[in-house]
Amino acid sequence: MLNMEINKNTVEIELGKLYAIWLREFKVFLREKSRLVASTFTPLLWLFVIGAGFGSTVGNPSSTSPNGNAGIGGLVSGIDYQQFIFPGIICMSVIFSSVFFGSYIIWDRKFDFLKSVMVAPVSRTTIFIGKTFGGMTTSLIQAAILLAIGLAIGINYTPISIVAITVLILLLSFALTSLGLTLGSYMESLEGFQLIVSFVVFPLYFLSGALFPLNNLPSWLSYLTMIDPATYAVDAIRNMMLGLDGKNPFVVDIGVLALSVVVLGTIGMLSFRRMKAV
Repeated sequence: MLNMEINKNTVEIELGKLYAIWLREFKVFLREKSRLVASTFTPLLWLFVIGAGFGSTVGNPSSTSPNGNAGIGGLVSGIDYQQFIFPGIICMSVIFSSVFFGSYIIWDRKFDFLKSVMVAPVSRTTIFIGKTFGGMTTSLIQAAILLAIGLAIGINYTPISIVAITVLILLLSFALTSLGLTLGSYMESLEGFQLIVSFVVFPLYFLSGALFPLNNLPSWLSYLTMIDPATYAVDAIRNMMLGLDGKNPFVVDIGVLALSVVVLGTIGMLSFRRMKAV
């Protein structure tokens, strides 16, 4: 009985530390109103400008092209190009906000906040998970704004689709926030981090199938899309949101995302253990 009480108290203490780190990251996000506006503006630019521009070029993407091949939306009536890329725009917001979240490690190091956290009686694993949860919360808030805007372009949600999309967003965000924090743990220059990350976020986005269907791709491009975790998030969200048949079964998509969480999360924890506070 005594051991059970000790274990219970230990868990409560660790959860309290985890909550404190998450709350700090959340409050930082709430105080940076410009960050929320800027992170929402770019996806909206892609949705309404690129979506409308390319949409007028491809015509009705749910129709069949003259050569007999299915259009962008497949053979599903009522799906236009803006609606087709909307799941990809959601994932775009998650990709950029999650990976760039790693830059806050560099800021914390510059202002010596990281040093004070590292000397506190908190394990580095707890610090990593707390910061990752902070990044997930940020991504979820930004995605929720875009999901609300989706109603304006004719996206219809069901309670089941909302729950499934939320789970997919959280899985993708955890994996990519872990990736961003891993990169940030090895970088000392914010400029260097931004340069390196630009070689990460753009391939993640453009290879995800956010802007084009994954059928009939060249072999080399198809292989690249298969190693991109965002591909499986876009595929699954498009399936749940629009009812389009995905390239992979939903179980495969969510399984690969869960595996990405485990792999990238483990790498992130190991990186934090070797990270220097100054």
